[in-house]
Order: sequence, then C-alpha cells, then structure tokens
Amino acid sequence: MAKKKYCDHPFGCSVEATLSVIGGRWKPVIIFNLLENDVLRFGELKARINGVTQRMLTNQLRELEQDKVVSRKVYAEVPPRVEYSLTDYGRSLESIMVAMRDWGADHMNVKCDKN
Repeated sequence: MAKKKYCDHPFGCSVEATLSVIGGRWKPVIIFNLLENDVLRFGELKARINGVTQRMLTNQLRELEQDKVVSRKVYAEVPPRVEYSLTDYGRSLESIMVAMRDWGADHMNVKCDKN
C-alpha cells in the first residue's frame, strides 16, 4: 500500500527539510545569537558574528524571515532602526541550537586533546 502524500515538498527526508531552513555557515549563528539576546539590531548582530559580511547577513536574515524563523521590526526614525528577534516558531529551534553548541564544544575539546 502506498503512503499518502499530505503535501508537496522537494525534500527527500526530514533532515533535508531542517537544513533547508537552518543550513549554512551563518544561519545557526544568527539564530543562536537571537536566542541569547531576544532582540538585536542589525549592527549588533554583525558585531557579534565574526567574519560575516553585511551583504551575507542581510541575505541570511531575509531567508530566515521568509521561513518565519526571524521577525523584523522597522521603526520610523531617522536613521531607520531595525530590530530582529525570533518568532515563536524560531524559538522552537532552541533544543537543536543548544545540541549543536554542546556537540561543537565537545568536538573542540576532542580536536585539542589530539594535538
């Protein structure tokens, strides 16, 4: 008996679906910074993320906003003030981000112990 298809999607598996939202070098770092700080302005995010270019940060924030992970609030001020925060949906990634942080810390220790 064939499985019922509940929605059309381009993903081969659920891991691919997850990576389509949080995959890449900068998205997990952006998400983690917003988890730790609730609300950050663009300049604050850029200062916290070593090595990211303004263009890349802008693109990654736009993609996260399109995926409903990040919320963008623009204030009608001169100069304009823009703040970013996680949506409730974005906050649902907390356990994944914490697991990645913990695994990364262990991995760094393993690499240092080998030297």
